Amino acid sequence: MAPRRRTYTAQEVDVAVSRLADPERLRHATEIVAHAAPGLAGVLDGALADGGWFDAAHEQLIAHASAEPAPVDRLAAVRALVDEQTRIGMLVGVAVGFELARELQENSHPPSQES
Repeated sequence: MAPRRRTYTAQEVDVAVSRLADPERLRHATEIVAHAAPGLAGVLDGALADGGWFDAAHEQLIAHASAEPAPVDRLAAVRALVDEQTRIGMLVGVAVGFELARELQENSHPPSQES
């Protein structure tokens, strides 16, 4: 029987997110993510494609933003598009991170005790 996956309450997530403000907490994670970045980028790209986030509608939004005749409107449209892409990338990236953490937890072995 497979082990039951851990679930989290909103309060547990809020506390964990607030702890991430400490730069020391992120130092090791940053090093590991930098190492894994090429592979993670591929996973993220696949998840975004599978979710339909960057499909024909997205291409249409890009075309619309870049075709705005007034520079101020074009800039506003591009900013809105970048903001939305950032939010979507972050949300999907967090989901990928959760699954990576679960995969590591489920398939990890305790460190060897070498003398």
